Amino acid sequence: MFKRIHHINFIVRDLDVAARRFGQLLNMPPRPVEQLPQRGVAVVRFRLGETWLVLVQPLDADSVPGRYLAEHGEGFFLMSCQVDDLASSAEALVARGFDFVNPEARAGLDDWRVMDVNPDGLFGIPFQLVESQADAADTGPAPLT
Repeated sequence: MFKRIHHINFIVRDLDVAARRFGQLLNMPPRPVEQLPQRGVAVVRFRLGETWLVLVQPLDADSVPGRYLAEHGEGFFLMSCQVDDLASSAEALVARGFDFVNPEARAGLDDWRVMDVNPDGLFGIPFQLVESQADAADTGPAPLT
């Protein structure tokens, strides 16, 4: 069912500052800022091998990410694992006693379709399933020289 860690999100207050700092750390330029209006956030991504590192800045204090930032501060926000088939993977987890925050898949970046596992059943840890076909060949920009 689980193929790999697809992306790890970190929540930040200032996306520009965080993108520059992570660009220095990773020695690569960030991708351009992207908007996810349905989630009330702006994001910047870095590609690390097969995994995305995503910086998330809430633009709406009343959104899920905005409330998370207010409650927990900056830092780890969620981990997402890629699955081949989102619907059948979700059904398998429900059969094993898990439930989802969003029982229907929602759109993410690119072709990402995501479902959030209820963190109440995972010790409060935000965990997500993602289905994506398009990004497997995308390795991102080359390191800075």
